[in-house]
Amino acid sequence: MIRFGDKNNLYCSFCGKQKDEIETLIAGPGIYICNECVGMCNTILEDKREREAKKKKRKKKTPTPKEIKIRLDEYVIGQEKAKKVLSVAVHNHYKRIVAEQVQDDDVEIEKSNILLIGPTGSGKTLLAQTLARILHVPFAIADATTLTESGYVGDDVESILFRLIQAAGGDVQKAEKGIIYIDEIDKIARKSQDTASITRDVSGEGVQQGLLKIIEGTIAYVPPHGGRKHPEQQLIPLNTQNILFVCGGTFIGLSDIIQKRLKNRVLGFGRSLTSKDEKEEMLPFVTPDDLLKYGLIPEFVGRLPVVTTLFSLSEQDMVMVLKEPKNALIKQYKKLFAYEDATLEFSDSAITAIAAEACKKTMGARVLRSIIEEIMLDIMFELPSNKKYRNYLITEKMVRGRTQEKVLLKETA
Repeated sequence: MIRFGDKNNLYCSFCGKQKDEIETLIAGPGIYICNECVGMCNTILEDKREREAKKKKRKKKTPTPKEIKIRLDEYVIGQEKAKKVLSVAVHNHYKRIVAEQVQDDDVEIEKSNILLIGPTGSGKTLLAQTLARILHVPFAIADATTLTESGYVGDDVESILFRLIQAAGGDVQKAEKGIIYIDEIDKIARKSQDTASITRDVSGEGVQQGLLKIIEGTIAYVPPHGGRKHPEQQLIPLNTQNILFVCGGTFIGLSDIIQKRLKNRVLGFGRSLTSKDEKEEMLPFVTPDDLLKYGLIPEFVGRLPVVTTLFSLSEQDMVMVLKEPKNALIKQYKKLFAYEDATLEFSDSAITAIAAEACKKTMGARVLRSIIEEIMLDIMFELPSNKKYRNYLITEKMVRGRTQEKVLLKETA
């Protein structure tokens, strides 16, 4: 290393500064570099390392369809086809985002927004929530029934984008890669043309028209505090090009439309579908034309290219829902009891009885919690103050009779 006064007429071979203009010169074989140029080189190298690290991080954030499916299996019981369809669609969507950042040709991959059709309690919302958890992206749920055309009483379509920004902690760039689940999408089907009405359809076809642009991809301007837009407000621009929209609905009556198209008459005597199972068997045969007849407009159907159906859960599925997922209800209640230094067990017959009762209510997995809450009410009411009994067993008799009887595994002092 050559410092001040070591030699005369030395200068940096990179920037050309003389030795008396800089702090330090580093000598090499017939070449010199100053401390300022060394600092600049370090900065360039650090920037390159950061870019490569971000690139690797982006690649890691997009798991394969099989990996997504395995994670979905941890939280959602059944619905095998729906999970496969979602896994492929979500993988392609986020692969498309990464590809756009390094795109070197004119081929643009379009968004694959998703439409889920299935009965209540079959797992539509849970699938969307789990996808967001797997991908570590912001997630927002909106109810289509609260939306109206701009200028009418109700929420503007931009309100669902504000919820996504909130879920992202106010980070707009993060929100632009999130997932929005719009529930009850079938409720905005336009009203039948056969029914005369003097009122404007502001919560049906009008909402579909309003959703078109944001679902397809546009720069939307969102009120900073939600609610309605005002002329003097400073709106938040949000690019929806990379936001994945998942729409779900029960679509009651859609199976009848499918049946008419297929000319499928039970026993050949012109009978229509009657049982729940018969109607659900029709749903996988849904086509865009069926959705148009149901009341969705062509432009809206065209922006939801991925359509998949879900089915009601069987009694065996309900048993698995209670026991197997990572956040299974029985695991949740056991954890609540553990907070009080108590143990809780459910007999196999009790679990089967709970599942059978849930199937009778035709509300899907959602009704399981209300059944267990009713069974556990008195026990949980006394648990924090009752220090004598620390181990509890829920039996079939308690489920069927709602006796609130405590059957103890072990009595403790």
